[in-house]
This record gives sequence, C-alpha cells and structure tokens, in this order.
Amino acid sequence: MIYASIPLTVAIRQAVAATWGVSDGEGVRLHGGEESAAYLLGEHVVRVGPTWRTTAEAEWCHAIGRAAAERLPEAVAPFPTPSGDTVIRVEGRPISLWPYVEGSWPDSDLPEQRVQGARLLARLHTALAGVRPPPRPRPAFQEEGLDGTPPSDAADLADPTLDRWLAAFHRERPRRHPLHGDFYTGNTLARNGTIVAVLDWDETFVGAPELELAAAALEWGDDELGPSKEFVEAYLEEGGTAAPLTEEELAQLVRHKLRREYAYFHKAVAAGVVHDEDDLDYHERRVALFHSLAR
Repeated sequence: MIYASIPLTVAIRQAVAATWGVSDGEGVRLHGGEESAAYLLGEHVVRVGPTWRTTAEAEWCHAIGRAAAERLPEAVAPFPTPSGDTVIRVEGRPISLWPYVEGSWPDSDLPEQRVQGARLLARLHTALAGVRPPPRPRPAFQEEGLDGTPPSDAADLADPTLDRWLAAFHRERPRRHPLHGDFYTGNTLARNGTIVAVLDWDETFVGAPELELAAAALEWGDDELGPSKEFVEAYLEEGGTAAPLTEEELAQLVRHKLRREYAYFHKAVAAGVVHDEDDLDYHERRVALFHSLAR
C-alpha cells in the first residue's frame, strides 16, 4: 500500500495554531492515507489534504460527517473554525482538525468484528437517511458509471451488460441518501475488540444504500476475494436502509466497485505511483474477480 507523502510544514502548524489554538505535540504521522496525511498533535489530529481537493468539496463532505456525528456516537467529525467552516487552505492544501480517537483497524477476518462493522454501517445509514444535502460540488469517484454510462477511465473493463444492469437498478431503486463512500476497515477504529469510530468522509456522496452495502460486504469479506453474506445478513438484521440483495444484485454492485478500483489504480499509476509486488498481485486478483462474478 502506498501512502501519501505530505509533510506537516511550519506554515500548516502556524495556521492550525492561529485558527484552532492547537499547537501542542510533535506532529506524529498517523498510519494510513492514500491521498491525505494525518498528524497527531496532542489530543487532536491535523489532516492535510491533496492540492486538487477543493474547499467546497471538503466542506460538503465534512457536513455529512457532522450530520452523522449528531446521530451516531462512533462518527468522528471535524472541529469547526471560529467562522463555522471546517477547512482552511495552507500552501494550496485543505487543512482540517479532528479529535484523536485511540484505536487500531479492526480485523475483518474475525467474525465478531465483521458483524460489528455491518451493524455499524446499518446504524450509519439510518442516521443519514433523513439528511438532505445540496448537490455535491463535483461527483465522487464511485459515482461514475452508476447511471449506466460506460466509465471512460475503465475502458479495458468495458461491459455493456453491467452498464445496462446498473442503469435499470438505479431506476428501480429510487431511495437515495448520503453514504460514507469508503466503508472499509481502514476507515474505522476498534479498541478492546469493539469498533469505536468511523472516519474519513472524503468519498461520501448521495446514492442508493444497496451500493454501499455491497461494496462494504466485499471489503469486510470473510475471504479475500468475495463479498460476505454474513456481513449483509448482520446489516439487514440491524435494520439498515438498504433492501435485501439477490445474489445477482450483490455480484453486479460488487463489480461496479471493482471497476472503480481498477480506474483508481490506473489513476494512481498515471500520477507516478509505483506499486510493489503485493499491490500488483492484489490488483490482478481483483480484476479476475470482476470477470468471475459476471458468470
């Protein structure tokens, strides 16, 4: 896994101190972050985003996180600035301040933590079901292709049958509300065997909850290459907003997720990211899964 190499500069620290009054701590880089970097300052986390992410987009995503935090104890939201916003720009980058939550990534290989993740997603969807934000300033990466338009950044995985299926599915499933957008173990934290936090709202968007249920079932799967039916069952038992999925629906929505992963991989390559052998092997197996689920 390649993580973003973004420094916590003197200018950023000065701006954080001037805006939020936070200056304690050495600025220890926290684990994770493919596009953003997070640094621990005392009991706070400074998040440094990529230059291409606009302030409007970050504020929109943060607003969803703040709405979730009002209704869900595990949702971690950014601190507002004195003006009520959540983002400042320093050296061209969006900067935000967050509470520090102690914990580590849960282990989806453990059935009890996989079930916890599913139940947390169900409660998150319930918390966001009534939130009606304005249009997202620009579409999230996961949204491309959902309306059945073939995604231009994944031409090597062209699949007219999948495109037609997605178009029909989203016509027939009109329920929409904000989704986390990237609900996997790396965006949650567990402590003493209990999941205590859901983080990182950068990919949130408004969509059908079934889409996120399928994607999360893949990410929290009980094996490396397949969606977890146990995850789906636990989500439904908890009363999440998504409707039950047939095997075909689960497979096709997972294939959409995999095609977006493919596009993201090649976007990173075009940006100069050099993947190691493990990353390349993982990518190849995910592409193989995309094809196998079509059968």
